[in-house]
Amino acid sequence: MNDLEKEVEEGSSAAFSTPFMTQSMVQRCPECGSMRLMRDYECAEIVCMDCGFVVAAKLTDRGPEWRAFDDEQRAKRARTGAPVTYTIHDKGLSTMIDWHDRDIYGKRLSPGQKAQVYRLRKWQQRIRVSDATERNLAFALSEITKIANALNLPKSIIETASVIYRKAVKQRLIRGRSIQGVTAAAIYLACRKCGLARTLDEIAAASNVNKKEVGRSYRFLVKELDMSIPPLKASQYITKFSNQLTMPGKVEEIAHKILNTARELKLTCGRGPTGIAAAASYIASVLTGERKTQREIAEIAQVTEVTIRNRYKELVERLLFVITI
Repeated sequence: MNDLEKEVEEGSSAAFSTPFMTQSMVQRCPECGSMRLMRDYECAEIVCMDCGFVVAAKLTDRGPEWRAFDDEQRAKRARTGAPVTYTIHDKGLSTMIDWHDRDIYGKRLSPGQKAQVYRLRKWQQRIRVSDATERNLAFALSEITKIANALNLPKSIIETASVIYRKAVKQRLIRGRSIQGVTAAAIYLACRKCGLARTLDEIAAASNVNKKEVGRSYRFLVKELDMSIPPLKASQYITKFSNQLTMPGKVEEIAHKILNTARELKLTCGRGPTGIAAAASYIASVLTGERKTQREIAEIAQVTEVTIRNRYKELVERLLFVITI
């Protein structure tokens, strides 16, 4: 028996001699040396995908000891709380005493116990927001959630805006400024950072704050927090325009191709992203037969029809499109 066969035999015997082998210890198949290993959690085995050799068996199940067959059972049997979130001032770590006045077994409390639980509930609500900073965070984060829900923003934007506002509070940048203005600026900053196309007009309308105040607070946060914000791209607006105009995916795909070609020809330099995106969407709608008027696209893009017409002429002349009106 040569050295290689001894190593393989020792490796295979070692794999089965330690049945409770951790997954991090197994990185290579001792039979063929392949690193393509499959974790079979139902059979508690690690199997090589090339030769079928069972590298490890009887793995330790690190999951819960109970089983659930639907979401209701899973919610009842799970002993963990909600995940940590920055959208709540205490990150969702505090507990709440409900108003059912029942114990853990579902029995009603006696009058003496009700009075005691009432006092506990009252003081629990008082100490949950103890100082001025927590009161500020509680109100501001609720405003961020309200504005985000009005704009149908995803959860990631809300979390990012909450983190930005927490940084501003930690550096004491909120003094002398309205909470509504800073929260609206934090949402706009989160949208810019995550690459989501939202204008100042939309955020100002959803937050009932003046557009100038939102822009002023936005520039102040960018300067004081030393954040690098990438410029908006015209491609980020095409998906938004297509969804609002209820155009099929083919139109959006062609608009992206037109925009990429225009970028290669340096036609997007010095042009507003909304205008060039609106013109690309208009050309794509005409080419596919899903015709939309320039006025409809201008109302969605919040630009003038003259801007769309100028960008449209530049794209048609340089990209050599043949369009029949």
